[in-house]
Amino acid sequence: MMRRYWHPIAISAELPERDGDPVVRKLLGDTFVLFRDTQGRVGAMDEGCLHRGASMALGRVEEGGIRCIYHGWKFDVEGKLLETPNIPDERIRERLRANAYPVREQSGLIWIYIGPKDKQPPFRRFAYDEVPETHHTVVRVNIPSNYLQNWEGGTDSSHVSILHSNVTRPGWLAESKAQAAHLQDFVSSAWDDMAPKLEIEDTHFGFHYAGIRRTGQEGMTNVRVVPLFLPYGRMIPLPGFESTILEVPLDDFNTSTYLVDLSVDAPISVEARLKRSGFGPHNYRGYNFIVDKAQHYGQDRVAMREKRSWTGLEGLTQEDATVTVSQGSIYDRSTEHLVSSDAAVVRLRRRLMQAVEVCMAGGDPPGALVEDMTGVRCVDQNLELGRSWRALTPGHMALPDADARG
Repeated sequence: MMRRYWHPIAISAELPERDGDPVVRKLLGDTFVLFRDTQGRVGAMDEGCLHRGASMALGRVEEGGIRCIYHGWKFDVEGKLLETPNIPDERIRERLRANAYPVREQSGLIWIYIGPKDKQPPFRRFAYDEVPETHHTVVRVNIPSNYLQNWEGGTDSSHVSILHSNVTRPGWLAESKAQAAHLQDFVSSAWDDMAPKLEIEDTHFGFHYAGIRRTGQEGMTNVRVVPLFLPYGRMIPLPGFESTILEVPLDDFNTSTYLVDLSVDAPISVEARLKRSGFGPHNYRGYNFIVDKAQHYGQDRVAMREKRSWTGLEGLTQEDATVTVSQGSIYDRSTEHLVSSDAAVVRLRRRLMQAVEVCMAGGDPPGALVEDMTGVRCVDQNLELGRSWRALTPGHMALPDADARG
């Protein structure tokens, strides 16, 4: 089922130069080599050379292709065999072809399709593709835990005003010694309501939910609408921008999280995103989240005791990633005890299982054929009691038989 979608496999910054060094990247348990050729095109192919299996990551990228250093076989971005120095027979070059995969480079992301050729879906466009380069950013972070627990964590609404108390919950901030800089983020009276009511609907891209909270203002509620799209995406509203987050499985035990931020009103920077996420040289190197379980996962326990920090951690993404890593590489869900606030997590699992069943029956999984995602947006807004939040998301096509009871 997963292979029926396009997947990000790298960010453009990982291949900064034409004829530069190739890189090895994993996706869905397989290993690929990526390179940027003389014309600037990105190629993606199986890591092992077609000839004798040497790693193409050792190869030379030059003159329109990548050359294996073992016997000099050279391939272009489409897998065509260009040169075979140790066997001059042209029939070999005509007969053999490397396993190269369709690639699209868009808005700082490099996407790849590794599924059945006759089932290749259209390439999706998102709202962040519609703004100038200065108004969107891309950050990649590799996290040593299974993709689903990362995606489930981002699906859960109630954790936001608890795990992220330093930047959300006025009640905690009032009694704490948290630094004033944290007040620049989420904080509003609604986040003191730690048990939001959830309304959930299946949609053409997956599903969406509205987390409805009390604001303390008579006649008003806060509504936070979060779209979740298969096979592992979500959109989150943040102050001044919104974030499309993709939890891409590298293998069963590791996830590559892509944070793609969009701001309509003002330029944004990667540096600001990393700071907000809690990442710096001590815990983010080579796109990898560095976490040491033996050292309390990097928590500042003194700051926790002194009520200067709720978690002892430094930012939103670090807090999310630390919790998911603490669950183990693959969380044993047979030990959990779900409650009503987990309704969106339950819906996520249900939609995934439905997608698998559809594929087994020969159909197309939800969202795979949805090309235009530009109208799918997240919302965080105060509404008058009785006003429908669905009017805020006209680009979300709810399914006719969708269950809105949550």
